[in-house]
Amino acid sequence: MRGLTGEGSARTRGSIQAVSAALAVPTALALLVSGCGAGGTGARDEGPAHADSVAGAAATPSAAPSKTPDTVNAVKLVKDDPKVAPEVKRELKPCVADEYPVDVSYGNLTGGSADDVVVNVLTCGDAVGVGSYVYREQDGRYENVFKAEEPPVYAEIDRGDLVVTKQVYEKGDPVSSPSGENVITYRWTSGRFAEKYRTHNDYGKVVGDSATPAPAS
Repeated sequence: MRGLTGEGSARTRGSIQAVSAALAVPTALALLVSGCGAGGTGARDEGPAHADSVAGAAATPSAAPSKTPDTVNAVKLVKDDPKVAPEVKRELKPCVADEYPVDVSYGNLTGGSADDVVVNVLTCGDAVGVGSYVYREQDGRYENVFKAEEPPVYAEIDRGDLVVTKQVYEKGDPVSSPSGENVITYRWTSGRFAEKYRTHNDYGKVVGDSATPAPAS
């Protein structure tokens, strides 16, 4: 999901559970209490954590899952990061008021005690990704463990893997119409992200893009 975010804000995923009203009949109340004991788990994109939550429903809970930070100041994180290119920092300015073109997502990518933070820096006008970064918590601070700064680029979390999409332009392609894309899947291995899969998709050319001749008078 791409869009604007405030400097001190971050979008996170959650789930809303509905609570049933208690019934007046004692027998029905007992059945309701029994049913609530099973509990529920909201959908969350954290890869292997899905299997762990299913197993935990029938067994004694194991170690607690990685915690999601309440708030990460993504703009400050990027601007204070010496690994981020100076041109990306220069372009990271508010688009409207205090709203910056930054997308932030959380997920367990590196197996740490806290969720990792994925930050995408976009342009204000057409939301083109100019830089994608992954930050891992280390001793109370965040360390840059991945970066991609060849625009247009966008990074996402998919079932515990890092998926980076890079759009491909041929000569003459407008910014709004790339010819295709490379989709690269990375996995955390031996303390770093290693490429596991790579696919290329060519975009079809819409006939309607060509100019329509004017009718004869």
